[in-house]
Amino acid sequence: MKELRIVFMGTPGFAVGVLEQLVAEGKHIVGVITAPDRPAGRGRKLTPSAVKEFATKKGLKVLQPTNLKSVDFLEELRALNANLQIVVAFRMLPKVVWSMPEYGTFNLHASLLPSYRGAAPINWAVINGEKKTGVTTFFIDEKIDTGEIIATSEVDIAPNETAGSLHDTLMIVGSDLVIETVNRIEQGSVKTTAQPKTTQLKEAPKLTPENTRIDWSHSSSVIHAFVRGLSPYPVAWTKLKNGKDTLKMKIYASEGVIESHNYKSGTVFTTKKEIKVATKDGYLYIKELQLPGKRKMEAASLLNGFEFASEAKVM
Repeated sequence: MKELRIVFMGTPGFAVGVLEQLVAEGKHIVGVITAPDRPAGRGRKLTPSAVKEFATKKGLKVLQPTNLKSVDFLEELRALNANLQIVVAFRMLPKVVWSMPEYGTFNLHASLLPSYRGAAPINWAVINGEKKTGVTTFFIDEKIDTGEIIATSEVDIAPNETAGSLHDTLMIVGSDLVIETVNRIEQGSVKTTAQPKTTQLKEAPKLTPENTRIDWSHSSSVIHAFVRGLSPYPVAWTKLKNGKDTLKMKIYASEGVIESHNYKSGTVFTTKKEIKVATKDGYLYIKELQLPGKRKMEAASLLNGFEFASEAKVM
């Protein structure tokens, strides 16, 4: 049985669930590497990452390097004398860091590799209407998400799954897979598999204002999947032309309905309680949304105090 000294690297809430499980299982965490504190909120107050908050409560040593190649950071990292590093939702590591520990550095990725390599695998799996996804542990190499696979665990995607609900499921499943992977390394029973080399792969690029905007030329089901895949963060959005005003509208929840009509895609219809938008094969009912200067609210609540123009449209 190997005596493991583990350095954990991660930043958001997804990584916290994994670190929490490692601590609960009694694994020896000698250090935690996370992002520097960042300004947040209206006051732009410096705020620690979710991982730092948890690690500090547990009395774990925390390092927050701005430069992963800096001499000072590398000296601090070596001084921890770790023989295994675990990475969950962090950033790309230089070789000098990932090659440092005796038993290597492995990453937990929220997809079934080699599909959905990249920054936003959970979102894109929902957006693309996948029926299954999962988590993978793999040893890090020079490229992004291409290293040899250690273990995988598959998860079904429910018909009305959101990125948020899938995130929570994969965090639990991923935590278990990390523990299983650590146990294999402890026992010296790790067997890895090279990722298949193919160019026909679905990618998971970083989400931006450009690729999170709704394209109303698509079908109701495709737009509904897009909304779900971006909810609750960073949220699908569109421009609302309402009379003389053009507003940015965020859509958190929707429902697609197939129904024949002759209206132009993007035409908005409202009743006292409902908002729906014409698509090429029916309508998208907007269930929860947010307009500038207003809080997120259900459609019926918004309609109590906001009036849509008779020729309102989204684009």
